[in-house]
Amino acid sequence: MKFYHSPGSCSEGILLLLAACGAEYELIVTDLKSGAHRDPAYLAINPKGKVPALGLTDGTVLTEWPVIAYWLAKAYPDAGLLPSGLAEEVKVMALTEHIVSGLHMRGSVFAMMPQKFLPDMTAQAELRRYGQEIVREGFDVLAEQLGDKEHLFGAFSIADAAAYYLISWKERIGIEPPAVLESYHQRLTSISPI
Repeated sequence: MKFYHSPGSCSEGILLLLAACGAEYELIVTDLKSGAHRDPAYLAINPKGKVPALGLTDGTVLTEWPVIAYWLAKAYPDAGLLPSGLAEEVKVMALTEHIVSGLHMRGSVFAMMPQKFLPDMTAQAELRRYGQEIVREGFDVLAEQLGDKEHLFGAFSIADAAAYYLISWKERIGIEPPAVLESYHQRLTSISPI
């Protein structure tokens, strides 16, 4: 497999999952800061111009964080990235989707890059505050879900990998997560391959 990754992006969470699976892959750095995701060679692989992307051995290219995470969980069932039983699996998927679609795509993007949405600096500051509040509330939800457990649902799951990358953006977002999430993030960092 070929894994297309940009350091500091959400693809850090997929790296964590790849390590948990013990998957063999070639790491291809596609640096967002340098604009490598807009290069015609990369767009031929992933026309969406985003990371992460995972090239499978049959030539299929998977895109979108939740899709790649779900595929890894199903392709490597021994890794236990999703619980058994539909009801428990759906709970993990729901929290994963909330992290990726809500806290990442709404909250953190607004907080980290308000200039992409509004030209007025006063409006940008308000949008940044709005994004920070979304993430702050989301961090509280994650802290409550975590409680005194090692991982969000007891055992390491795809939801933990999503939380991992989001918490790592705390400085860029401009808010501090609750202390329980800080120690949780440190535990997750210890299993990261980079």
